[in-house]
Amino acid sequence: MTVNTVCPGPTDTAMYRELADAQGLTGKVFFGMTRGIPARRLGTPEEVAATIHFLLCPGTAYITGQAISVSGGLTM
Repeated sequence: MTVNTVCPGPTDTAMYRELADAQGLTGKVFFGMTRGIPARRLGTPEEVAATIHFLLCPGTAYITGQAISVSGGLTM
């Protein structure tokens, strides 16, 4: 049995955009967030899902006890 955790960083979701829009801060929020991320952009839900899919592949059965950061380098 394997046990791993996927830790998403700032992710461009509909809810994220709605919260920023509601405060009239969309441009400022996105600029501020991406400035601190080495990849210079927010992640996507698909990238988080792809990481989970990778960990579910049979070839990764020996990976266990890991916290996988999907943050564009923000938490490195």
